[in-house]
Amino acid sequence: MSTLKLISWNVNGIRAIMKKGFMDFVNESKADIICIQETKVDHNKYQINLNGYLQYWNSAKKSGYAGTAIFTKQKPLNYYLGIDKKQHDDEGRIITLEFDNFYLVNAYIPNSGRGLPRLDYRKEWDKDFLNFLKKLDEKKPVILCGDLNVAHTEIDLANPKSNYNKTAGYTQDEIDGFNSLLNASFVDTFRIFNKESGNYTYWGMWNNLRQRNIGWRIDYFVVSKRFAKHIGKSVILKDVTGSDHCPVELDLKI
Repeated sequence: MSTLKLISWNVNGIRAIMKKGFMDFVNESKADIICIQETKVDHNKYQINLNGYLQYWNSAKKSGYAGTAIFTKQKPLNYYLGIDKKQHDDEGRIITLEFDNFYLVNAYIPNSGRGLPRLDYRKEWDKDFLNFLKKLDEKKPVILCGDLNVAHTEIDLANPKSNYNKTAGYTQDEIDGFNSLLNASFVDTFRIFNKESGNYTYWGMWNNLRQRNIGWRIDYFVVSKRFAKHIGKSVILKDVTGSDHCPVELDLKI
């Protein structure tokens, strides 16, 4: 039995994070697979050198927006971009790698926006994305990671009362979408090990919110429930800086 280390991180721009120690983090982490979100580049015009890693990119058609990438030491059997829904696949939000024992889905879920202008779209996305995951799960277990843009319960953000149904990421519709995922035999891996409040992965870049730990937990590793027996640990790397998000880590025993 071997250990597989996975990292997921919303880097808030790959160009920016490259200037803030990203390569040092990659080297020190010794991760087998690194999933990043919000790359904000056209990968056909921007490349990085990562010795020992295969690279898979999905860029948004809109310049400087969204985008995802996966860097893996282990070659997948197959890879897929998007969820095969034209209305959702122009923003580079999903990459899926197929391995022998599981599918790995790297996701940057749409934000409902300030004032919630995209909430209706987000509800449509959640429904279609869940159907996509369930179809994968019929074939083999799924590991979903990324910025899912939802705080699941009131312990997953510092100020639940003032944000409930007012702020993107903590509306009942978005919570219901995440509940539907869990009800489809998926599990939030961090909550297997930690039931406490105050554990966040995102902090706004103003008013010293990170130093004051006024944040949100919106970055996850979620896995098929039957695959949870392979989890060694699921942790938040809160001390890693360089983005308004911090990385999250999942260690598997396979």
